[in-house]
Amino acid sequence: MMIYKIFRADEWAAFEAAGETTGAPIDLEDGYIHISTGAQVAETVFKYFSKVEGLKILALDPDTLGEALKWEPSRGGDLFPHLYRALKMEDIVWVKPLPHGVDGHVFPDGVL
Repeated sequence: MMIYKIFRADEWAAFEAAGETTGAPIDLEDGYIHISTGAQVAETVFKYFSKVEGLKILALDPDTLGEALKWEPSRGGDLFPHLYRALKMEDIVWVKPLPHGVDGHVFPDGVL
């Protein structure tokens, strides 16, 4: 099972340049990096990125993130993965564009 992080183009560019990130502004504000499961990521994108172009979706293997990954209740009591350390380039299994189509963002095969 993969888990997913969404970044805007500028956030991804900064991550690529630095080799690690403590996340987007909302992550910095909350003190952890927000991540979603495949069952949660479409709602996350709709809620926070519905009209944003140039998004990237990153796949992460939760088994490799260690004890810094916590599963905590959030929207509707669902358990969401939260990462309490910097996210590093070596944590990424793959990264793909998340284009905006006619009916919203178009997810890579196998994500949802």
